[in-house]
Order: sequence, then structure tokens, then C-alpha cells
Amino acid sequence: MSQQEIHGDVSRVAVVTGASSGIGEAIARALAGAGFRLALGARRIDRLAQVAESIAETSGQRPFLHALDVTSPDSATAFVDAVRSAFPQIHVLVNNAGLARGMTHVADVSDESDWQVMLETNVMGLLRMTRLLLPNIRRSGDGHIINIGSTAGHEAYAGGSVYCGSKFAVRAITDALRQELLGEQVRVTTVDPGMVETEFSVVRFHGDVRRASEVYAGVQPLTAEDVADCVRFAATRPKHVNIDMVVLRPVAQASGGRVARRPVAAKEV
Repeated sequence: MSQQEIHGDVSRVAVVTGASSGIGEAIARALAGAGFRLALGARRIDRLAQVAESIAETSGQRPFLHALDVTSPDSATAFVDAVRSAFPQIHVLVNNAGLARGMTHVADVSDESDWQVMLETNVMGLLRMTRLLLPNIRRSGDGHIINIGSTAGHEAYAGGSVYCGSKFAVRAITDALRQELLGEQVRVTTVDPGMVETEFSVVRFHGDVRRASEVYAGVQPLTAEDVADCVRFAATRPKHVNIDMVVLRPVAQASGGRVARRPVAAKEV
């Protein structure tokens, strides 16, 4: 069943944060394919423009795009004001912007800047975008907030104290928001992936590509498109159906610390 068949002839509008690459880009492409009109935000506006151009070529409809840094109240407000000017209604918010920085144990950290950027992006950024767009989502009569969490929000691991803490917070915020909106026509979902091969580990290890590649050595990880497919599924259910949570991992991953790896040659790492 197509998104139009579920929701009628008028396309719904979906806002996707962090849409310039990785999971955010894949979500934008998946939702465009499902018939959504898109408003995309990211810090890398040049890269975002390339994504929008590609989506326009395949879908026939150009997404709206605007610079967005979710850690900046001014940037977030300017983005939301621009989206409101472009679209009379906003139905879906996908809070995708997020990152991990570092794997240093708490006792060994001397510079708290990585902690700050994770908390500001993963927690405050998500809360900020939700607060700013919620009035429009409520008024749409068919609203949906989809938060991209992580299996790190279900089980912590050494070296991930702050990142895991931020993703536990995403899960708590999602659950609380669902209760706060009970009785209104707003669905609330979290999609929590395990190992996904994107720029995630490169960012976590401050650009160390070799160290990032070792995370996925001997494993077939999830792709950004795997995660996007779950978002598309949740967003296209009939409006009386809420998918509370989706947890997905590669078959080779049983938990954060339990991964079955095949032997790999040194050149593969």
C-alpha cells in the first residue's frame, strides 16, 4: 500500500534533520519515494544541495532545504521559520541529527568538548527541534515524530558513557512524549539501530578512517538504507497505528559487545 493510498491524494510533509549524508540522506530518499514532500536540514548546505538535486531527479519533486545546526537555538529557529513559510502544514519530524565522539573512559578525559557536542546534538538538539515543530505537527491532524536512537540506548558499554547516556535519553524522551501527547493525533516512534556502516565511526574517531574500518571488520553491518526502510514503514502505517519502537541489528550482532566476526586478511581492515 502506498503512502498516498493511506493518507489520501495530498502528500504529507516530512522534516528530516541531519539529511546531508548517511542515515539522514537515506531517510530523505526513502520518504521521497513514499510520496512525502521534504524539508531537509543539515550543517553542510553544499552537500545537502547535492542530495536534494539527486532526489529531485528521481522523484520529480525538489525538496526544500535550509542550513540547520540543531545545537544552535538561532539556527534551529531560522530553519523552522523557513519551513513554516514554505509549507502550510508539517506532518512528520524525523530527528536524525546525532553523533558519537570518542571512546575515552570517563576517568581519562581531560577535555569535555566531545561530551558537550554529543549532549548538545543528541539530546538538546532533538528536544529543541521537537519543541519548535510540535505546534505544526499537532495542527496537521496526522502528525508523527520519529526519533533515531540506537541500541546504545538499551545497553551501555565501556567508552560509551556519554554517547550511551544520550541515547538512553532519546528513548526516555520518546516514551515521555508519547504519554504527553496521548489523546492527540500524533504518533511517536523511535528507531534504534545497532552497527550501521556510515560516517558514524569516522566522526567518532575524529577522522581516523583505519580505526573506523576496524569496527566493521569481518561483519556485514546494517546500511543506512536498512534504517531508512524502517522509518518509511513506520511513517506509512495507517494513521491509527503507532510503531512505538523498532530495534534492528545485523544478524552477526547479538548485543553491543557480542559480534560474530569472520576471519579477515590484514588488507581488508
